Amino acid sequence: MLTVDENERLTRIGAGTQAGKYLRRYWWPMCLSTELPERDGAPLRVRLLGEDLIAFRDTEGKVGLVEAYCPHRRAPLFFARNEECGLRCVYHGWKFDTKGDCVDMPSEPAGTTLQAKVKILAYPTVEKGGVVWTYMGPKELMPPEPDYELDARAGDPSLCVENL
Repeated sequence: MLTVDENERLTRIGAGTQAGKYLRRYWWPMCLSTELPERDGAPLRVRLLGEDLIAFRDTEGKVGLVEAYCPHRRAPLFFARNEECGLRCVYHGWKFDTKGDCVDMPSEPAGTTLQAKVKILAYPTVEKGGVVWTYMGPKELMPPEPDYELDARAGDPSLCVENL
């Protein structure tokens, strides 16, 4: 039987926990590619390893996975407008790209340095085999991208062992 401390160590998967740090060192399936079908489409709520996140496909077709709330007033980015390569917060109009960088800040004058300082948490993503994968751990420990390309004929019954 596990002690309370051992149980906590094994079952808590938050970002700062031992199990959470370990699990974040692998690529995780985030969603199916079909759940983000169109460029500049509706954002998707994702809860992965105890974190609330927002997934979206930008104008160029890249998938972004960012934290669920805008850093300014903690407005939910699920309600953001997905436009012109980024999510625009509906509260003050700050716009973030797939890397989490603030790329537009209409409330600030031109030339301000604030925009360059604002960033939200963003995780790298890759699409393989109809699945969007994400890596949530330290960049320096990132393993190779998953290599799970599925054969388009995988569901073909004529390829069953009995039929070969």
